Amino acid sequence: QVQLVESGGGLVQPGESLRLSCAASGISISRNAMGWYRQVPGKQRELVAHILPFGMKNYADSVKGRFTISSDNAKNTVYLQMDRLKPEDTAVYYCNVKGFSWGSEPSRSWGQGTQVTVSS
Repeated sequence: QVQLVESGGGLVQPGESLRLSCAASGISISRNAMGWYRQVPGKQRELVAHILPFGMKNYADSVKGRFTISSDNAKNTVYLQMDRLKPEDTAVYYCNVKGFSWGSEPSRSWGQGTQVTVSS
């Protein structure tokens, strides 16, 4: 059974940084495309970054240049380094397995997510 556990969220001020972690079990991240998503109450969940098995990374325009996705295959963990955070980055962040194309749907059950709040 696939389990995805997100952690690392918190309350930060604008301009500060956070690093989120997604620990996966029951699946090898080295063989799958992994995505970081976020959701604000009342809005649809949106994909902000994904990483493919061969290392290619893509980002939503809203986070390009500020967020960096990476993975540690030995730890079976995916990370999201978030720099120069803005209030509009406030959301619950989730990870999931997805297809290789940017628009492909996530394929596993959602974890509990981790709350990121950016506020002065």
